Amino acid sequence: MGIKSRLVVMNFLQFFVWGSWLISLGGYLGISLQFTGGQIGAIFATMGIAALFMPGLMGIIADRWVNAEKLLGGCHIAGAILLFWASKTSDPTMMYWVMLLNSMAYMPTIALNNTVSYSVLEQKGHDVVKAFPPIRVWGTIGFICAMWVVDICGWSQSSMQLYISSISALILGIYAFTMPACPPAKAQRDGSWVSAFGLDAFVLFKQRKMAIFFIFSMLLGAALQITNTFGGQFLQEFKSIPKYADSFAVTHPGLLMSVSQISETLFILSIPFFLRKFGIKKVMLISIFGWVFRFGLFGLGNPGDGFILLVLSMIIYGMAFDFFNISGSLFVETETSPGIRASAQGLFMIMTNGLGAFFGGMGSGWVVDHFTQNGVKDWQSIWFVFAGYALILGATFILVFKYKHDPKATIKLSH
Repeated sequence: MGIKSRLVVMNFLQFFVWGSWLISLGGYLGISLQFTGGQIGAIFATMGIAALFMPGLMGIIADRWVNAEKLLGGCHIAGAILLFWASKTSDPTMMYWVMLLNSMAYMPTIALNNTVSYSVLEQKGHDVVKAFPPIRVWGTIGFICAMWVVDICGWSQSSMQLYISSISALILGIYAFTMPACPPAKAQRDGSWVSAFGLDAFVLFKQRKMAIFFIFSMLLGAALQITNTFGGQFLQEFKSIPKYADSFAVTHPGLLMSVSQISETLFILSIPFFLRKFGIKKVMLISIFGWVFRFGLFGLGNPGDGFILLVLSMIIYGMAFDFFNISGSLFVETETSPGIRASAQGLFMIMTNGLGAFFGGMGSGWVVDHFTQNGVKDWQSIWFVFAGYALILGATFILVFKYKHDPKATIKLSH
């Protein structure tokens, strides 16, 4: 098997592990285990806590002491054990701590997976910028395939989703140890711990434009966490309504939710055009108001005559996600000096996947509990609250974010 094919397998499994449970776990916890919205939100917020420090910490270890492929394998094997443990527990407190440890094992592997891919491609003489994107897209395919497997096999409300994730993590962990050696980069051994955690980029908060951008990055990161946490449970709970019980959205919520990831792979191709044509402010606004429609269409839709609204919500997700995450990363790349560019990207990840994910998980759990009476959730009100949140963000962003776009400036996608 060629090295590109081996990297395709690694990237496929990297996101298969995550896709096995990320979208469907909320339904399992809420419907099968009867966890409250607050408990579910707290469990999903563990990813935000882990993202605050674990990628930076593991990055330091990979830069200074341990081969990246070995660290990647070790993290996945640890995650496999923890996911298996999670599949066997039904206690909210125990589930929280096990999933926190699992998040601490998994979150740094996203960056480590990229590090191994880049290193191996460079060793073999490939152009990373050209070679990596076609390999990385298999990660998204892996995520979608995992959702389909869990859905088609009827595991959306079962602990089997965690068991499948555990098995795939174990396979990937062992597989990672067979990859070409990616030793610590000696040139980076003197790198600052502060830089590795993205902390030296906090100087950017002295610039009003960048401070506002990072704050809104955190607030939009919260919006992303909301649908990961409760989207699957929302669809599955229509099963209690007889006329919807056998509908496609209820019997195959994973297949329907996967339209979001398919849409994501398509919208990413349009980002360079939109950035050059409209600039970051308008692209960010498109994303923010995309979240308004994402949540609003969930509130208006249903598995019957409102099915098309649910499908539209899934399609809009791709635009809302990509126009914020990918465009935001490119904005950071072009607006910061080379000396702190890597740290600035780390700060962007901390604000979105760290603080944003934490506040999104905790806040959305509180909203769901507030609109739950006698175990019955008022999903329409819940989604309208989230849509209102995004609408307020959009209106505020228009007023406070000042940015003059130069249409002649060129922005290139980087690896």
